[in-house]
Amino acid sequence: MERIYLTNQGYEKLADELEFLKNVKRKEITEALEHARSLGDLKENAEYHAAKDAISQNERKIRELEDKLSRVEILDDSKINKNKAYIGAKLTIFDLDTEEEIEYKLVSQDEANALEGLISVTSPVGQSLLGHKKNDIIEVEVPAGKLSYKILKISH
Repeated sequence: MERIYLTNQGYEKLADELEFLKNVKRKEITEALEHARSLGDLKENAEYHAAKDAISQNERKIRELEDKLSRVEILDDSKINKNKAYIGAKLTIFDLDTEEEIEYKLVSQDEANALEGLISVTSPVGQSLLGHKKNDIIEVEVPAGKLSYKILKISH
């Protein structure tokens, strides 16, 4: 079984989602199913079939999250080299082509959200940044071409 590395915030987010699916969503879907049953003929009852599908999808997601959480290893910031870019690090980088500063936080694939500046360490940019230190210049091959960055700041 492959370990899943998460920050403390990432673990909490998954645990909260699991709790919501088990304690809130499951109840809502069960109530919708009971309502649909009360409408009669189940063979042609679209609400009933939709509720059954929702139960199946919710239970699948619960099993998936339980599996992930059982394999999580929470990263201990005290054991990570603060001078290098590793998962959990906040980076300020300078795009050498566009001459703009960008801020990213390196996170696991499960935590990634480009709109919030959270990039996965498995993405091309994330992989290229791993292990580098302040003032390093990196080049990244992406589908759109080659990107060049200089690391200006690393914080944890």
